[in-house]
Amino acid sequence: MRALRYAINVTLDGCCHHEAGIPPDDESMSYWTAEMARADALLFGRVTYEMMESAWRRPTTGAWPDWMGASDIPFAEAIDGARKYVVSSTLSDVDWNAELLSGDLGPAVEQLKREPGGDLFVGGVMLPSALADLGLIDEYSFIVQPVLAGHGPTLLAGLRERIQLELVERRDFRSGAIAVRYRPVKEAA
Repeated sequence: MRALRYAINVTLDGCCHHEAGIPPDDESMSYWTAEMARADALLFGRVTYEMMESAWRRPTTGAWPDWMGASDIPFAEAIDGARKYVVSSTLSDVDWNAELLSGDLGPAVEQLKREPGGDLFVGGVMLPSALADLGLIDEYSFIVQPVLAGHGPTLLAGLRERIQLELVERRDFRSGAIAVRYRPVKEAA
């Protein structure tokens, strides 16, 4: 069965708004590019899909925008080419290597996990909370940034139940950020 991994940047006070943390640097972009390479497909809600598409979709000219640095382009190429599934009740059509995921969320994602292939990655705020509540996330991967945002959406706000995690990897960055990877602790039978 394919694993579902939740990956996002988060500030020390739990804010996961894309502009709340420190600007990406070569080290963090390299980390996220490697993470993207581990993903067979991406799972987004509408808001995250539209935000990522506006930033990372290759322009029709074929040339990446001038704002992208050398470390941004490998990430852009990885996310642009990745297969995507979009959960939305308001979109009727998607493109950018994407398809709408229909039906009830739990069974639809369980079916995706049963299909052959590599791991699935989910990003965003609201969709991962719903998937965590359903017990469908197999790994949590965060870059915890040395910032106190003081506002904005917070990581997994409103979970119905506590989820006990075990640390499986930690990496310190020169910026003071820390990449951590956790897996839910399996209950003893």
